[in-house]
Amino acid sequence: MRPERFVIHVGDDVLDDLRRRLRLTRWPSDLGNTQWSYGFNADYLRSLVQTWLEDYDWRDAERRINAFDHYRVTIDGVPLHYLHAPGRGPRPIPLILSHGWPSTFWDMHKVIEPLADPARFGGDPADAFDVIVPSLPGFGFSTPSPRAGINSCRTADLWQVLMTEVLGHRRYAASGGDWGSRVTAELGHKYAASLYGIHLLGATPLDLFNGERWWDITSTLVPYDTPAAIRRAALQGLTHIVSHVAVQTVEPQTLAYAMHDSPAGQLAWITQRWRDWGDTGRDVESVFPREFLITTSMIYWVTESFVSSARYYADAVRYPWRPAHERSPCVEAPTGITFLGGENPPGVTTATRVAAFRATPAAAHYNLHYLNAHATGGHFGHYENPDACIQDIRATFRSLR
Repeated sequence: MRPERFVIHVGDDVLDDLRRRLRLTRWPSDLGNTQWSYGFNADYLRSLVQTWLEDYDWRDAERRINAFDHYRVTIDGVPLHYLHAPGRGPRPIPLILSHGWPSTFWDMHKVIEPLADPARFGGDPADAFDVIVPSLPGFGFSTPSPRAGINSCRTADLWQVLMTEVLGHRRYAASGGDWGSRVTAELGHKYAASLYGIHLLGATPLDLFNGERWWDITSTLVPYDTPAAIRRAALQGLTHIVSHVAVQTVEPQTLAYAMHDSPAGQLAWITQRWRDWGDTGRDVESVFPREFLITTSMIYWVTESFVSSARYYADAVRYPWRPAHERSPCVEAPTGITFLGGENPPGVTTATRVAAFRATPAAAHYNLHYLNAHATGGHFGHYENPDACIQDIRATFRSLR
């Protein structure tokens, strides 16, 4: 399990094939969809594809990505890619940052250097972290996926080996969002003794996909006994996340044939999530520049990782979460949680968000150490509101070092 330096470079033949496929896109009709009520708008997608063909420069993206040090290592037969930014301070502690879907490790690029070298960004060097940013197994450059069954629980096991055995850290810190939040919470549940603590963007139950209607995420997030007015408002918001959960838990392989063959189709499926889940007001480019959106889709395309990333959902169901212990709280590691205003539940404001969470049964699942709420930012917090994440990560671990 010896890591090897890794330089990201995509062959010209892959880029030539991509351009050919983009030029030959067969466009469907899109009647009555100016308001995106049927899904991704065709005119906007055409403009994104035109940018991808005529203005986007993958080689420039490669240069910026390769400004960081990258490594690959195989653990238990699973290939893993990670980025490493050494900490600069009197006592940097190791910190592993985990992304989700349809994100990549590159979501974290705004927070990496301020966390690793706080003094260069006006911070206290005593807050420095030795930053590790892996690609989830089956995502991006952590491919090809060697077998089925790798989910967030299995990923936590791999992260534990990476941090303690491969990189030799006796203790470490962890932060994550989306699937990365679940991986991080599982670390705090199963490996608390190895952790200074954990930091989460939001909080979802570890057994989220264990329910009877596992393909319908609304059944867990909005229980049937939720008051009617709150239930109606919450379900309206959740329409933006049910489609991918249903398909990717039930039939990810069927979806993958289209996504693997059509870069324009993959761009639409992925970018829909950035538009709907981010704090964008349905104007995706108000938060996420075209270059970033296309780079994200590129990482999935050039690594052929859409299918294995989509199966992450299916394997959450097929290999359900099981508790490693019955102690309370379930997540024993000291836990910091960042709440962002774009994901406030109906009837809850940023000012009341922390108190509202503390009043829920979910709060008892964590060894709560630090909670904070911010007015802006949506589901992709490390990218959308990096200052909030940097602030809260530092605050979470400052007294835990």
